[in-house]
Amino acid sequence: MTQPDFSDHKLYDGGRAPNPRRVRIYLAEKGIEVPLVPVDMGALGHKEPTVASRNPLMRLPVLELGDGRVLTESIAICRYFEALCPEPPLFGTGVFGQAEVEMWQRRVELHFMFPVAQAFRHIHPAMKEWEVPQIADWGEANKPKAIGFAAFLNDELAGRPFIAGETISVADITAVVATDFCKPARIAIPDEFVHFRRWHAAMRERPSYPA
Repeated sequence: MTQPDFSDHKLYDGGRAPNPRRVRIYLAEKGIEVPLVPVDMGALGHKEPTVASRNPLMRLPVLELGDGRVLTESIAICRYFEALCPEPPLFGTGVFGQAEVEMWQRRVELHFMFPVAQAFRHIHPAMKEWEVPQIADWGEANKPKAIGFAAFLNDELAGRPFIAGETISVADITAVVATDFCKPARIAIPDEFVHFRRWHAAMRERPSYPA
């Protein structure tokens, strides 16, 4: 299926940061090409006027449409492309299927990605100037929350290949990005989570993974 032409769009991208990477993996899974505008977050490029004028929250990614309208927040950007390019579906199909993917996406974001991010932002020395105040105890408190949800996912993945069912969804994209971010957050996923590790290995083999 031929995808629409998005050459007049601009995706302001933050490299290996989790949320920009979620959108890039999603676009790769869909086979959608969008011009990227690299932003050096390490040099606080997301706080410069180029980004700040488009997103006052000064966060990435930011999608600018050809007519100048702007969307921020990774899942909102993915939903925009899903509506325009429904195949292959990454937000589920049918009434129940779409709700089920939404349920899992929400669970993964709140109970896995968020605690991983909090651990990283409040423990990693590189985030000292970003997270003010940086509270090490809060970062440490979030580590067992992330591991606990990984255990929950491990049990769920014992009976199916992907988080929301038999096919990949945006919930898997969020989860694989969060899993990869466990390393800089200094969170170790236990080796005994064999189903979780099988799923993660399968996600790493997908062509979209390096996006």
